[in-house]
Amino acid sequence: MKTLDNFPYSHVLVLGLAKSGTAAAKLLLQSGKRVRVNDKNANENDDAVNELKSMGAEVITGSHPLCVLDSIEIVVKNPGIPYDNPILVEAKKRDISIITEIEIAGNLVESSIIGITGSNGKTTTTTLTTEMLVKSNQSAKIAGNIGYVATDVAKSLGKEEKMVLELSSFQLMGVKTFKPKIAVLLNIFEAHLDYHKTFENYKEAKCNVFANQSEDDFLIYNADDPVVSEAVLSAKSMKIPFSLKKRLNEGAWVDKTSIYFKSEKIIDKSDIVLVGAHNLENILAAISAAKLSGASNEGIREVLINFSSVKHRLQFVENIDGRLFYNDSKATNILASQKALSSFKQPTILLAGGLDRGNEFDDLIPYLNNVKGVILFGETKEKLKKTASDAGVEVILTVNDMNQAVKQAYSISERDDVILLSPACASWDQYRTFEERGDMFIQAVHTLM
Repeated sequence: MKTLDNFPYSHVLVLGLAKSGTAAAKLLLQSGKRVRVNDKNANENDDAVNELKSMGAEVITGSHPLCVLDSIEIVVKNPGIPYDNPILVEAKKRDISIITEIEIAGNLVESSIIGITGSNGKTTTTTLTTEMLVKSNQSAKIAGNIGYVATDVAKSLGKEEKMVLELSSFQLMGVKTFKPKIAVLLNIFEAHLDYHKTFENYKEAKCNVFANQSEDDFLIYNADDPVVSEAVLSAKSMKIPFSLKKRLNEGAWVDKTSIYFKSEKIIDKSDIVLVGAHNLENILAAISAAKLSGASNEGIREVLINFSSVKHRLQFVENIDGRLFYNDSKATNILASQKALSSFKQPTILLAGGLDRGNEFDDLIPYLNNVKGVILFGETKEKLKKTASDAGVEVILTVNDMNQAVKQAYSISERDDVILLSPACASWDQYRTFEERGDMFIQAVHTLM
């Protein structure tokens, strides 16, 4: 197991436990560092707390006293903790650096890191890239925001193994020297402004994926996204564009029938089973990352011929009496739901709603043409009710939970209809995670059977 030989700090505060905080604290302790842990919500009798204490950590639970910063040289924070947390505000006053666990993971990896970020499509692109490498007989491991803690993966990574990281803006906001060999920037639009406060802050966090790259590194970017195209102008790395709209001499592109990387045909579009025009962008990005990493065309094609979806991202769940159920719980913003709705031409019943972040949903109206009914839940159900009414949707119902939503959707559906969970909102008003929300949908669908 690898340790942090080049980490230049001896006394570290880990702020927030959960999976990434616990993993970071363990690694720091195993690397001979003095570690203090502070988690307001943890119980002093939790298994993780007891294990860290047994390894030599000082653990403070139940509150955030400012004294936890005394003698601390650097803070490793849980990505979800906002920067207006009193401990972090005080750390800035004391000129104490604040990083996330991704920064530590980067110190461990001896081989190539592929870092993938964007407002939408990260999980699909990360999964596709990893599978393309594996099918090309290359050793690659997936990690990051996709559910596998980066430090846990990095400390057992072989010298020749590649790490494919899904990176959120929360993680990227806390990096100082992190530098992937291949960075992928899929798209940037307004999201998570309750956390980042301004769009510029959010964009800057996303651009940290390439901020430390040099001329020897690669930056794959969406040439069709004007915000991305402008943002990458400052990059020092070699730029590899992808586009659905124009032929490219470098990078990945499409014509009416096929997908290409540079001048080389990779696959016929008709052979790809993954639905949705937005997924073509994810496919182009993944092909670019895989090809630059040495993947074979045969390996890439094998993945695209068989890959239908990532769980919770336009995941086909079941066909019940001719009704096609799709789980798109990972659609936690409007753009994601726009893309999901654009994937279907047949009549659709939309299940939507969730955490109210203060925005309206008028941007959904042009995408509701094929929607014959909406089933709404969560804090935003009244806002979405107005949106659906303005769009002329025939049937608009509100419910309290996912079981009711699925039953009502089935009751108003007909054969050949799509029943689509694509909430356009985060899940935290009713569910701990979008995964939990999606699992509840899947369970409710199976209950119908």
